[in-house]
Amino acid sequence: MQAGSFFVQPILVLKDVVIGYDSSDPLVKVPDLQVFPGEIIAIAGPSGIGKSTLLRTIAGLVSPISGTLEVCGKTLPESPPRGHLGYVPQKLGLVRHASVRHNVDQGARAGTRLRKERNERSTGAIEQMGLTDKSREPIRRLSGGQQRRVATARTLAQRPRLILADEFLSELDEETLSSVLEAVTNYVRENDACLIVVEHDITRAKMMADKLLVIDDGRVNPFIKGTKALEVNI
Repeated sequence: MQAGSFFVQPILVLKDVVIGYDSSDPLVKVPDLQVFPGEIIAIAGPSGIGKSTLLRTIAGLVSPISGTLEVCGKTLPESPPRGHLGYVPQKLGLVRHASVRHNVDQGARAGTRLRKERNERSTGAIEQMGLTDKSREPIRRLSGGQQRRVATARTLAQRPRLILADEFLSELDEETLSSVLEAVTNYVRENDACLIVVEHDITRAKMMADKLLVIDDGRVNPFIKGTKALEVNI
């Protein structure tokens, strides 16, 4: 991507990437994908077709069967720079016996070693997610939607360049969903970060994203116009 005379480096590059757990039966093939600063990409498709595995592969938790995957300037299996990649897994990965503040602090710690800055990041992220009154509550006492907001706050406190989110909007009522999505979208746009989100609601996926990747029969087809997003079948 070029802006005027400047070349904008992609945050994520997949080239001839084959994803899955069995080389004889791969789940997803991605010939060429580049994600640039400020972009929001949604991944949709039937359950069990490989959406979460694609996200986990980008996160470095699953090795690709083949191909080249570059994240934040580093080619896997080399890790991205500390704090550059934030991940909200479907099962959230929260410390259930610990407080909201403790969990969000873990994200801040991944992003900075400065104590004052960590405190400011954690406080700000908790406020953005509307959880200030729950700051001392242990995770196990929160509803499913509240726990998803904690996981999102943890990632925002980290301030990564790339956010991977696996259905992070599920279990949220419409009002809360709108405020959470607005906070994350604003973060992406204002910090030249990017967001890749697995989203089961295809209408919502089209509305939130710049590009929609639909996993379908393991192939990548030409772009098709969506409601807001560009749509490509994988």
